[in-house]
Amino acid sequence: MATRYFCDTDCELWYTDVEELGINVIKMPYVLDGKEYLYDFGKETDFDNFYKRIREGATPTTIALNEYIYTDYFEPIFAKGEDIFYIAFSSQMSATFDFMHKAVDKLLLKYPERKFTYFDTLSISIGAGIQVYYAMKLKNSGASDQEVLEFLQHFTKEVKTFFSVDDLHHLKRGGRLSSTAATLGTFFNLKPIIKVNELGKLQVMNKVRGNKMVARHLAEQVGKYATNLDKYDVWVMHADCLSRAEELKALVEQATQGKANVRTIIVGPVIGAHCGAGTLAVIFPSDCR
Repeated sequence: MATRYFCDTDCELWYTDVEELGINVIKMPYVLDGKEYLYDFGKETDFDNFYKRIREGATPTTIALNEYIYTDYFEPIFAKGEDIFYIAFSSQMSATFDFMHKAVDKLLLKYPERKFTYFDTLSISIGAGIQVYYAMKLKNSGASDQEVLEFLQHFTKEVKTFFSVDDLHHLKRGGRLSSTAATLGTFFNLKPIIKVNELGKLQVMNKVRGNKMVARHLAEQVGKYATNLDKYDVWVMHADCLSRAEELKALVEQATQGKANVRTIIVGPVIGAHCGAGTLAVIFPSDCR
């Protein structure tokens, strides 16, 4: 029986990769200046305007998909007699999955012969995207659904994500940093180094002063902990700060002695609504615990 694979645009792969992989896409929404948009992996996204409006003081927001939207995505697949395998961003970062599970539970009552496999990547952005990317490469090479699931169960423990935001008030608005800490951090030009931990939550690991130290610290993490660089890429992400991303890329290449294939990609509007312009990140594989 055929299985249709799904991901969501919170995994932030580039649209050309997604089209090449042949995966079904759940588009996640964001609201800017009162208008709702669905992120399309950058195919028609106006990144310049999005980040321009943030710098001008706009406050974009995100919203959870409701139960009926998930039903609209999944029911046509079940109705065709196909199963679903959904590789999703961390359930710890959104209430949207409560609505998804309600939709799926009702659909499985209607289509009891169908199977729904849900894999929580315990990550977001390319931390989830790298799992989607290599899982689909494996699937497209002929692997079974069970083999893909076993790969993901192992690989998700190896994916490391470290990032820093330029404007601490976005973290304050999201409840991940106190108002006092945001004010003091801004005054002293302190930048938190944050990781996505093994529970799929954000954890502040360190604080450094200034953007130069951010890039150096992020590159150091790759140099210390990255493994299997002959099999997997390293990803540098930026929220409309390409020159800093290129600097970070060069530092990563230096820290890995040229062993890393480094890919650079922009942060999309859904994630950008929470981290703000100027965010910089590295995502890489590591079997170090």
